[in-house]
Amino acid sequence: MPPTDSAPPVPPPGGSGSTRLPDPPPSDSAPPAARAAAGEDRTSSAGMAMVLGCYLLWGLFPMYFVLLSAAGSVEIIGHRLVWTLVTCLILVALRGAWAPLRRVLSSPRRLGVLAVSGALVTVNWLVYVYGVNTARTADAALGYFINPLVTVALAALVLGERLRPAQGAAVCLATAGVGVLVVAQGSLPWISLALAFSFGLYGLVKKRVGAQVDALTGLTVESAVVSPVALAYLVWLTARGADVLHGPEASPALAGLLVLAGPVTAVPLLLFAAGTRRVPLSVVGLSQYIAPVLQFLVAWGVFHEEISPARWAAMILVWVAVGVFVLDVLYQAARRPRLRAPG
Repeated sequence: MPPTDSAPPVPPPGGSGSTRLPDPPPSDSAPPAARAAAGEDRTSSAGMAMVLGCYLLWGLFPMYFVLLSAAGSVEIIGHRLVWTLVTCLILVALRGAWAPLRRVLSSPRRLGVLAVSGALVTVNWLVYVYGVNTARTADAALGYFINPLVTVALAALVLGERLRPAQGAAVCLATAGVGVLVVAQGSLPWISLALAFSFGLYGLVKKRVGAQVDALTGLTVESAVVSPVALAYLVWLTARGADVLHGPEASPALAGLLVLAGPVTAVPLLLFAAGTRRVPLSVVGLSQYIAPVLQFLVAWGVFHEEISPARWAAMILVWVAVGVFVLDVLYQAARRPRLRAPG
């Protein structure tokens, strides 16, 4: 569930407990805060639909990737990278958005940052697909539950941001949940931790380019950086006749599903990028738990993965941590002063 460069949230217009006629659309001479607030009010329904749509798609990803299980995880990611690049280039051409792409490619610093983020998101995708196709979707879900807490911890450790007491408590509870699994299993839940930390580091690296690179340009460059390696691997497999499309399970349907990996990857990311510009960031933050909840329900109710008592205990600790984190977000949002657009 990749992050995006979203605009900061703008509080809704109007005060609580007041009854008033709708404000007229602000003119070009109105203060920027009033224009932004009115714009957000008009587009919040569309924004919520986009945000919820992307998280629902991410939550149902396991049911798509399990259809590709005849191919190995590395082969699936190879196709995902190549077809994501193709999808992005088609969208760039349709939008005529070549200028932002040229600016990034002509900036060694931005190109280098996106190369690192491309490598990190590739690791994240590879571990996720491996987890789904080895009947460990619940481990993947746990990783995405932990991810926001890892992001908070990285912000404190790397960026020097101060944790609020509730945030510190949430990180400690999540750490305790991982500790329960380590003691019970005798090993680290590496899939969960690899997903949480690769995505947390991805967000940290993306922060280096911030609003300088839009979502489509960023995804295009990230895919372009790693696609040559992916394409070389796919060509090598094909030359040896070892790719899935030369195997006994080859079919036009499977070939179509592999090509579909491009749009399946790009569409939710672009929905997320568009939606986060239209709703408060706090809403986006709370919505991010839809995906791991759905992934866990798919693992438990559809794939019938075994959830051991230790795993349940770890999950409960992490869910409590998430609850503390969410309540703190809601509390901080409630304390924020609301802007009132001039009527």
